[in-house]
Amino acid sequence: MRLDGKVALVTGSSQGIGQEIVLHLAAIGADVVINYRSHPEGAQETLEKVNAIGGKCYLAECPHSQAYSIQADLGNVDMVRELITESIEHFGKLDILVNNAGIEKHAPFWEVTEAEYDAVMNVNLKGVFFATQTFVQHLIETNRPGKVINISSVHEELPFPNFTAYCASKGGMRMMTRNLAVELGALGITINNVAPGAIETPINTQLLNNPEKLQALLNNIPLGRLGHPQDVASLVAFLASEDANYITGSTFVVDGGLLWNYQEQ
Repeated sequence: MRLDGKVALVTGSSQGIGQEIVLHLAAIGADVVINYRSHPEGAQETLEKVNAIGGKCYLAECPHSQAYSIQADLGNVDMVRELITESIEHFGKLDILVNNAGIEKHAPFWEVTEAEYDAVMNVNLKGVFFATQTFVQHLIETNRPGKVINISSVHEELPFPNFTAYCASKGGMRMMTRNLAVELGALGITINNVAPGAIETPINTQLLNNPEKLQALLNNIPLGRLGHPQDVASLVAFLASEDANYITGSTFVVDGGLLWNYQEQ
C-alpha cells in the first residue's frame, strides 16, 4: 500500500487525528499539505515530524515526502478555496483531500446561539462542501481521478445530547458523502467517511482527567479502551490508496464497538 507520487491535503492537521493522518500518508510516500487555523506551532511540529520520517530512511524504497503548511479557517469559504488553490500551486496538483477539521459546541439545545450554530456548521459542513467542490473542479480540469475522505463521527448515527448542532453537521456530512458518491463516480472520484468514536486526543483532555466520566465511557466500549489517532489514520491511509479504488459512499466506524453498545448515563 503506497502513495508515491500522490499529494494529499489534510485539513486541521496541527494536532490529534489530523496530525497522525498526515504522518501515516507521508510514511507511505505521499507529499502532504498541513492545514492549521490557530496553532502554527502544532503545524510546525507536524511538518518537522514529516521531515523526520525521511531522515530516518536509509533504503532506496523509503519515502522522502515533502510537507507544506498553510493557515486557513475552514469556516471561511474564501479561505477554503484559497487553501486548495495554494496547495495545488505549491505541489502542482492535488490527489487526495482529507476533510478532518471540525469543531463542537457544548450547550443544551434551548441555549444554543445563532453564532454557535453557525460556527459549527460553517466548519463541519459548509467548509467541507466547498473544499470538496474546489478539489473536484481541479480534478475535472486536469482530467484525473481522486479521493475524498471525510472525518465524520459516530454522531452522524448516534445521538449526543447537548451537541445537537454537531450531530446535525455530521449527519449532513453522511448524506453529502452518499450523494457525491453517485455524482462523482463516473469521474473516477471516490468519497468516503471515517467515523471515529472516543479517541484519545487533546480535545478530550477534560474527559481524560475525570476518572469517573472516563470509566463510564469505557464501560460502553466493548474493546475497553479509547481509540488512538493511529487507529483512525491507518484506515484513512487505506482509503487513500489504490487498494480502496472500488469503495465509495461508505462510512467506516472506528469506535471499539461503542456505537452498538452505547447507553446515555
